[in-house]
Amino acid sequence: MKERILTSLITVFVITGLQAQTAPGAPRLVVGLTIDQLRADYIEAFSVLYGERGFKRLMKEGRVYCNAEYDFINIDRSSATASVYTGTTPYYNGVVGTRWMDRNSLRLVECVEDRDFMGVYTQEYSSPKRLQVSTLSDELMVASGGEAEVYSIAPTREMAILAAGHAAKGAFWINDDTGKWSGTTYYGTFPQWVTDYNDREGLDFRIGTLEWQPYHVVTAYRYVTSNSKQVTFKHNFFDERAEKYRKFKTSPYVNDEVNRLVNACLTATPMGKDNVPDLLTLSYYAGNYDHKPNSEYAMEIQDAYVRLDNSLGDLLDMIDRKVGLANTLFFVTSTGYTDTEPADPSQYRIPGGEFHIKRCAALLNMYLMAIYGNGQYVETYYDRQIYLNHKLIEDKKLNLTEIMNRSAEFVVQMSGVRDAYTSQRLLLGAWTPKIDKIRNSFSRDCSGDLYIEVMPGWTVINDYPQISQVVREAYASVPLIFMGYNVKPEILYAPVKMATIAPTVAHYMRIRAPNASEAAPLLDIRK
Repeated sequence: MKERILTSLITVFVITGLQAQTAPGAPRLVVGLTIDQLRADYIEAFSVLYGERGFKRLMKEGRVYCNAEYDFINIDRSSATASVYTGTTPYYNGVVGTRWMDRNSLRLVECVEDRDFMGVYTQEYSSPKRLQVSTLSDELMVASGGEAEVYSIAPTREMAILAAGHAAKGAFWINDDTGKWSGTTYYGTFPQWVTDYNDREGLDFRIGTLEWQPYHVVTAYRYVTSNSKQVTFKHNFFDERAEKYRKFKTSPYVNDEVNRLVNACLTATPMGKDNVPDLLTLSYYAGNYDHKPNSEYAMEIQDAYVRLDNSLGDLLDMIDRKVGLANTLFFVTSTGYTDTEPADPSQYRIPGGEFHIKRCAALLNMYLMAIYGNGQYVETYYDRQIYLNHKLIEDKKLNLTEIMNRSAEFVVQMSGVRDAYTSQRLLLGAWTPKIDKIRNSFSRDCSGDLYIEVMPGWTVINDYPQISQVVREAYASVPLIFMGYNVKPEILYAPVKMATIAPTVAHYMRIRAPNASEAAPLLDIRK
């Protein structure tokens, strides 16, 4: 009898304890900030120049992963953004870059180009149709039955649309020609609050008065090793004519412009004001002005980080004021690449050279003609990829695998080539860490039959389009910081994958992860 009473009491205490525990809720608002070309080493190097509201606050109050990594190669702003919000690589999401070679038309296409959907405040036709899997925003809209407020704001079209995904209520970017915030009819009716902003506060009304000069005294900017003889700098955007908005978008002032539209969004919409989680995806810019190298603009890049720090502080203050950081899960990360630097000066005798993809393609075609007879075996080329003429090979009843292997064996003998990978080797060959990263960048719809790995220090010369790129494979650390909604502050140095962002945020919003996201969420960020 005593044992029964004791058992009953224990049961009551356990049930009462379970009922007293309230399940953790979901954040009212998630804000994802992807900063184009943000460098972790620069965040640290320029820290003495910062105030207390931006990076220093993030480091103090946030959960900081110092070494986040992308799982694929040839990262740019588009492939990085798609990866962050799909939780996977280009192999699955289909976005291998901002532009790629279309195998059917043999022309370069933009990743968000779509002639079926007209632009608003722009002549660009755009949609996310080439994004082949679901995104965080898609899953939130499905889970909420369309009730969630989901918007994307970025300086560039690609980052805005790829972060917005297929189901958001709007994606907005700055028009290169007019400075207006633009959109696409894909997302339905253009919001009135964006139209009102364009009509009353548009960048085109103010750009003539904007002038970028050093934020601090010029002697403070001494943290970039450079032979630059800059005394100071001054950039205005009135005399740039047709280029003024494009150049403005590479200045730190573009981040303040993003903040201005964020303020309009939080004021005009019910974001963060009910118990249905909302999602706001944002992008900043932290690269060099006008995409010039540090050797030319050493002072500007330091000042850009100072102003980026201020913009971050303004954004955090705005979210805290309008929604409350306690109600907001905020994360910030980088696109994980930087604009290419010029080749090293010859007097330092660093090994290098020039690899011309056009010449490579021509020589390969001559080699294949010598073996298999006349014909255009190389259909086209782009970047470091060769596209073979499958129809010709089929018509001649030749073996495609044999031709690809012969092509790789020939190309690898060229100066500056470290290896050549056939598509079959990438998809079916033995696994190595290097092959895995290259494979993750591969897409059946737009990748070539041959990927050429060029030696570090060599310059890849593209005649189509006119782009030169110095190959550098030094490890680049990418920061990933969570802050706000019950996040446990800590600085961590163990590597994490960028693919964990989407499932982690989905977990804390209590929704499904995107449908191609295989990574496990980070479950240790909560207090």
